[in-house]
Amino acid sequence: MVMYEIHSHPVLQKYKAHICSRASVFQLFIAIFTVLFPLLVAYASQGFWLKEASYKEQPEVHFKHQYVVFLQGLTSDSYVAYSTYQNFNNLVNDKLRIPVTKSYEEDTNRDGKNDVLHFTLEMPLSSKESIYTAQLLLIFEYKLQRFSTLLMESMAYIHHTSGIPGAQFITTGELRLKQKYLLRHSGRTTTYNQPVIDSTSVLAKAYDFAKIFDNYFKRNVTTEYASGYPVWKSGRNTEATFTLKATIHYPEERIFYRPGFWQLIKHAWIQYLAVLVIFLALFSRIKRFVFENQIVMTVPQKIRTEHLA
Repeated sequence: MVMYEIHSHPVLQKYKAHICSRASVFQLFIAIFTVLFPLLVAYASQGFWLKEASYKEQPEVHFKHQYVVFLQGLTSDSYVAYSTYQNFNNLVNDKLRIPVTKSYEEDTNRDGKNDVLHFTLEMPLSSKESIYTAQLLLIFEYKLQRFSTLLMESMAYIHHTSGIPGAQFITTGELRLKQKYLLRHSGRTTTYNQPVIDSTSVLAKAYDFAKIFDNYFKRNVTTEYASGYPVWKSGRNTEATFTLKATIHYPEERIFYRPGFWQLIKHAWIQYLAVLVIFLALFSRIKRFVFENQIVMTVPQKIRTEHLA
């Protein structure tokens, strides 16, 4: 006659020993190793403590309508310039020209944040003036606020040099964030919310591009203009102007920051548990083998059944 299993329940075997016995010492060491070994393995395998983390954020960028433009000819003294800073204009004297400037920012995805700046500048020139180098420095207000708040004044430096005189320079690129250190996971950082250019100064060195760049580079967080598509057009137009057109996109950035305490604990706990499961299974088998074979002396308790709840 065929037999069928109609009921089953686990069997529990207990082993007892005095507190000062070898079995108790063995059990203590097993408990310590079960807790300690996963910690050592997780730490030695790298990545246990989360030293940095990252997230993506669309920055809030606003063009401050402040800029410096410098158009250079063949010789060092053949140039024209203009700035929204009055003290700079006073310094350039007869090299000052008043351009026609048009600019507007556009929110292409309708998320409430600007995505691109369209900037056009038309500089009047005399018929004898030729432009071989164009330099433009634009000033922005840059803000991050998803985790910690970062508020700073930043810049974009656009430049191009050609071997032939130009009538128009067109460029398309991105305003990219550059980090030298990790941002905090919370709080507010306004260390660099100060003017890139000291517009109150009447000294020429305050407006020297090399000096401005040197001070700007010392910052731990900056922005820079990145472009691989410059277009330099030759041939002077009938209006005898040099035109500079820049389209600057504000892309979503990956922000690197230093994790907070609870994020560190959460990440470390996951690493620890992943290894702990393996050691729990391993030491459980070791204990069963040792006690069942009486490698250390114990007193087996009478086998009894434990019904599942």
